[in-house]
This record gives sequence, structure tokens and C-alpha cells, in this order.
Amino acid sequence: MSSATADIHIQTSEPPRLRVARRVRELIGARPILWNLVRKEVKVKYKSSVLGATWAMLNPILYLAVFTLVFGVILHNGIPDYPIYLLSGLLAWQTFSTAQSMAARSVVDNANLVTKVYFPREILPLASIGAAMVDFGFQAIVLVLFMAGFRAFHFGTNLLLLPLAMVDLVVFIGVLAMLVASLNVRYRDTQHLLNILLLLWFWATPIVYPSATVYSNTKTILGIRLWYWFLLNPMHDIALGFQRALYAVVSPIGANGAPKPVLPPVSVGWLAGLLGVVLAASLVLLWLTWRTFFSLSGDFAEEL
Repeated sequence: MSSATADIHIQTSEPPRLRVARRVRELIGARPILWNLVRKEVKVKYKSSVLGATWAMLNPILYLAVFTLVFGVILHNGIPDYPIYLLSGLLAWQTFSTAQSMAARSVVDNANLVTKVYFPREILPLASIGAAMVDFGFQAIVLVLFMAGFRAFHFGTNLLLLPLAMVDLVVFIGVLAMLVASLNVRYRDTQHLLNILLLLWFWATPIVYPSATVYSNTKTILGIRLWYWFLLNPMHDIALGFQRALYAVVSPIGANGAPKPVLPPVSVGWLAGLLGVVLAASLVLLWLTWRTFFSLSGDFAEEL
């Protein structure tokens, strides 16, 4: 046998090339597996917990308490209805962060299933996203309760941004989830590097501080204004969509009776266009990371 023939690597559990339409049909046919895995992820997460899923609601409240103390009491950021501003951005971030952390371990944690049963392996990171969306629902209840308590409901064209921001969030979560889930099988350092990346990413996204501060900053990096660099961060754009939809007021009246810039002074239409660009870019990236996941998934059983 020639050396060229000996070096040929054959994947036995998946076809050599991703066929999107056919794969989507397979995923639709595997819906029962997906629902069962989502239920399993949620049950495992809160197994033997006295409060159960209530922890999902307590998590943003604890964040709110800490950041309100630091930025509201100690540093006096002066943002009116700060809990609404914080929770609206935190709702998007927590869903993103939770989904990525779960997706990174999704294949490894289900090694017994992967090595014994054939099913579309994309089901595993998708189940992580589904479980994170369950937490999203509980945390959304917390936000609505705070909005009711502060009487901070703003009905108007701003709410049109919410479904678009939500679609962007889910698609972008899928982009990174496919990537980290596949890489973590071969390189177990991926999940640890991801934790560091998410920490840095969180502070690079205006959630605890007003995004208007970034907009008004005149500093430049490589001759480009800081605001435009922030626009390259998809989570900044998505969080801004949630904030504009739910917090809504660009410059509310502060405690001193003067307007307090909180959100960038851009129109709802401009922000909808930005979210449209993020969605288009995310779909392209999703196709690329899906191909990466698919090309690696044929070896999952051998590598686990």
C-alpha cells in the first residue's frame, strides 16, 4: 500500500460534505431527540436544587444588586431606571453566555450517547441553546416585573426591534455554539478559553454602563472612532437592540432634572438596519461554522 493511500482518512459516521437542505430535513425528523435532550439539560442543571428553576430568576437579580451597588451607589452613574437598562441588556447577554458554556460541553458530556447511537450531532449544541432559552423565559419574567414596578413600559415603534434582536441573538448563538462544541471535542482547552473570552466580551459590551458613553467618546483606534469598533461586536448591536426596544428612552430625565444620555441618539430605523446587517453576517458565519462542525462530527465517536 502506498503512503498516499495509507494517509487517506475516512469518516464513517457522516457523509463527506454538508448538504444543508438534506441536513435540515434530518434535524426536523430528529425533533423528539432534541426535545428530550433539552428537557434533560434543564433537569440536570437544577437536579437536587431546592429552588429549582427559580435560580434562573435569581441570577439576574443578584447581578442587578451588585452592579446597582457599584455603578449606582458608589460610582453614581445616574442612569434613571437603571434596573430596566441593566436587565434589558443582561437578558440578551446571559442567554448568549449560558448557551455557549453549555454548548462547549454538549458533545463531551454526551459521550455515551455519541459513541452508541447515530443521530445528527448538531442536536447537541441545539439542545444547549434550547435549555438556555428556557432560562431566557424565566429571566424575561424578572424584567417584566421590574418594568411593571417602575412603570417603565414604552409602547411604540421601539418594540419592533425586539423580534429582530431576538432572531439575531438566536442565530449568533448558533454561530459560536457550533464552533465551540466541535473544537472542544478535540481541544479540551476550548471551554476554559471560552470562559476567559466571555468575561472580556462582557465588559466590551455596554450593558452595565451606558452605551451613549461609547457613542460620544471621541477617541480613535487606528484612526477609527471607538464607536465604530464597538459596532463590530455583534453582542453590542444585539444588546443595543434589546435596550432600545425595552428601555426605549434615549435621554431620560435624571435626578437633577436634566436629560441624561443613556442610549446612542440613533433612530429605530437605523438600528433596525444595523440588526439586519448583523443577521445577514451571522447567517453567513453560521453556514461556515456549521460546515466546520459537520466536518469534525464524523470523528466525534473516535475522539471521545
